[in-house]
Amino acid sequence: MPKASELKLNMAVEIDGEPFAVKKIEIRNPTSRGASTLYKVRFAHLKTRQKLDETFKSDDYLKDADCERVSVQYSYQDGDAYYFMNTENFDQYALDAKDLEGLVGYLTEGLEGLIMLLIDESPLILELPSSVALEIIETAPGIKGASATARTKPAKLSTGLEVQVPEYIEMGELIKINTGTGKFMGKKA
Repeated sequence: MPKASELKLNMAVEIDGEPFAVKKIEIRNPTSRGASTLYKVRFAHLKTRQKLDETFKSDDYLKDADCERVSVQYSYQDGDAYYFMNTENFDQYALDAKDLEGLVGYLTEGLEGLIMLLIDESPLILELPSSVALEIIETAPGIKGASATARTKPAKLSTGLEVQVPEYIEMGELIKINTGTGKFMGKKA
């Protein structure tokens, strides 16, 4: 049972006995003393795709959706379909681009650590690992002597995703990206 503060994109939870996926999370920190952080969450029903907006306090508990969770590896893309392979029994699953809204920029061929949620053996949703390593294919040249300050520059990654990186990062480097926030975490060791 995850807390509202532990929710992340595409996580499946049960609300009023129905399965929903987290599509957007907005965190609000009230200014008054003693007030708790609020999480405004947009859900999409896993079967009907109907939207639902709810607000939770950070310590509110939600129930995990009653889905089968299988470990998958990203295989390839064919048109609007993205194919994944079950790492235990090698079954293939396909999801449309609309089902992967906001996640495509983190998918690289052979990516492991993904969780596919199934209801009645049919794939519904994909959960990403907390971070992925991606290569920078386009950015301004690194500045010699630039330290890890708060100054950043835009960088285009191998999947087409664009993120802000520190000035000292160079083209061709592998970096870690937080899949929940889409922000730079550090260089890949």
